[in-house]
Amino acid sequence: MKAEDIMTKEVVTIAGSATVAKAVKLMKEKGLRSLVVELRNENDPYGMVTETDIVYKVAAHGKDPKQIRVYEIMSKPCIVVNPELAVEYVARLFANTRIRRAPVIKGKLLGVISITDILSKSDFVEKPKSNFELYCEEYPDAPEARIYED
Repeated sequence: MKAEDIMTKEVVTIAGSATVAKAVKLMKEKGLRSLVVELRNENDPYGMVTETDIVYKVAAHGKDPKQIRVYEIMSKPCIVVNPELAVEYVARLFANTRIRRAPVIKGKLLGVISITDILSKSDFVEKPKSNFELYCEEYPDAPEARIYED
């Protein structure tokens, strides 16, 4: 399974020149924890602003979110993921860099992948087996463990 298989394709972006108050409003309206910061030009790297950035860099210092711009608190350049990267490598990347989400990019912005995507959409986390399945694995010759074909 690859990043492109589980990424969120509907990406919400914001301009770096927007106020943090506008970013908070947009995040609240869309139910998001982060926004991808729009490129200023085609050679500009991608950036992200997260709820953590807002809490630690604005609210914790008593700053006015109407006066602070997104570009002042965002992470840029941010770590990006190739859509063809296997999910287990995305998980390792997130663990090693201590990030929770990243834009998925191949020439252009394709989506965003997050820890939530990895845990809820991938086969990376094994599905638990029922007690009956465990019993059948332990006792494959038991009559109830045999599967009969019609």
